[in-house]
Amino acid sequence: EQIHGSGSLLGGKKVRVTALKGSDASATELEAEHIIIATGSEPITLPQASIDGSSIVDSTGALEFETVPRNLGVIGAGVIGLELGSVWNRLGSKVIILEALSEFLPAVDRDIAKDALQVFKKQGLDIRLGSKLTHTQLGDQTIRVDYEDAKGKHSVEVDKLIIAVGRRPYTKGLTTYDTGLKLDERGFVQIDEHWQTNLEGVYAIGDVVGGPMLAHKGSEEGIAVAEHLAGQAGHVNYDTIPWIVYTWPEIAWVGRTEQQLKAEGTACRTGIFPFMAIGRARAAGETTGRVKIIGDAKTDRILGVHILGPQASELIAEAVTAMECDASTEDLARTVHAHPTLSEAMHEAALAVDNRAIHI
Repeated sequence: EQIHGSGSLLGGKKVRVTALKGSDASATELEAEHIIIATGSEPITLPQASIDGSSIVDSTGALEFETVPRNLGVIGAGVIGLELGSVWNRLGSKVIILEALSEFLPAVDRDIAKDALQVFKKQGLDIRLGSKLTHTQLGDQTIRVDYEDAKGKHSVEVDKLIIAVGRRPYTKGLTTYDTGLKLDERGFVQIDEHWQTNLEGVYAIGDVVGGPMLAHKGSEEGIAVAEHLAGQAGHVNYDTIPWIVYTWPEIAWVGRTEQQLKAEGTACRTGIFPFMAIGRARAAGETTGRVKIIGDAKTDRILGVHILGPQASELIAEAVTAMECDASTEDLARTVHAHPTLSEAMHEAALAVDNRAIHI
């Protein structure tokens, strides 16, 4: 049964539901054997740039522009900032992206991130790293954006400004003060290995519990909790959750980066293959990017796969499956891949781990 309203967790496995505006305003209480919190997340705001929903917007407002901004500013060169900036750049905006960090996409393998930065700049995205927003001023038609970098203070004028500096758990009105639901210092709901909170019978999943803020991660957690409540063995392998940046070309990865493995002291071997040498990519005119596969130097087990290129979001599924099955790079190299397909780049990268790539 679906009930429309605003829910608030009470003690004793109860939820108070306040009806939406325009309907019966009286609150009702529901009681259940199990309760799952899945309230998600919301965009992080900045005191230097108050969102007005028109000139200065968050990621949702950035999808509602009625015309293409001539000059568009984006604060944050993370996944969301790059995706939105990439879209409006392709639609004709002159896009300036300010990123406070000096490193581009720090969660991405350095080889892939370096390539991606060059590609995006070549496309016209003006990405300024190490640039911290200090102030914004709304004018009649434009917004003045003040920022600082290693060279000093600067200002730019834009028609629209998108704030895309990340997301935070949405817990506003989630519970009454006396329920005792535990949150961590960042506001995420605390859970155990079965996604149960500190309250018996109350579970939480998705963005509100932290970890990768990805729809497919939250969905799998929901399924796992349902299985657990049904007496089955619900499980999510967080080591094989795929990440995707929906730019053009796309970026996708699963597992660890070469930099993470080296920091851990794990010896590894890598294989890299460019889409430039893939017939299907050449026929489609989308040859930018490459596939990088990382294998354990001792066991050859696949530890990470990183892709920049066409249909990266689709190609990464093969890597996830391989890693779920504890496959080696040789397993992937000895798997027949159809020709002509983009997936041949996966095959060739696996061969390249052992210096056996063929079509280059």
